[in-house]
Amino acid sequence: MNSLIFSTISRLLVGLMLLFSVFLLWRGHNEPGGGFIGGLVAAAGIIVYGLAEGPMMMRKLLRVNPRTLVLIGLLTAVLAGVLPLLQNSAFLTGMWLFFGATETEKGLALGTPLIFDIGVYLVVVGGVSGMVIALEEEL
Repeated sequence: MNSLIFSTISRLLVGLMLLFSVFLLWRGHNEPGGGFIGGLVAAAGIIVYGLAEGPMMMRKLLRVNPRTLVLIGLLTAVLAGVLPLLQNSAFLTGMWLFFGATETEKGLALGTPLIFDIGVYLVVVGGVSGMVIALEEEL
C-alpha cells in the first residue's frame, strides 16, 4: 500500500496504541487488563504501521528480532515465578515491595505479578509481530 494518508495516520496510531498498551499493562495486575491484552494492543499498533510501511520498517520499529523478544519475555515470566522460591514460597507466589506507604496511603506497590505481566507482554508482542512479519515477507 502506498497511501500517504494511511502512512501518516499509522505513525500517529502506533504511538497512541503503544501508549495505551502500556496503560493496560500497568493496571492489569490490579484491574482488568494485563500483559496479554496490552501485548495484543501493542502488536496491533505495530502491525498497522507494518501494513502501511512494509515489513522492513516494522522490523526497524521493533529494533529487536521478534524471537529475541519472545525469549526475553519467557525468561522474565519464569523469573517472576522463581523469585518466590528464593524466599521458600511456592512457585509464582506474589511478592510485593511498597514505596511511599504510610498508615493512611497505600503508596506505590510493585510485585512479581507485574514482572510476570511484562514477560507475557513481551512474548505476545514478539510472537504476534514475528508471525505477521513472516507472512508479510512471504507475500
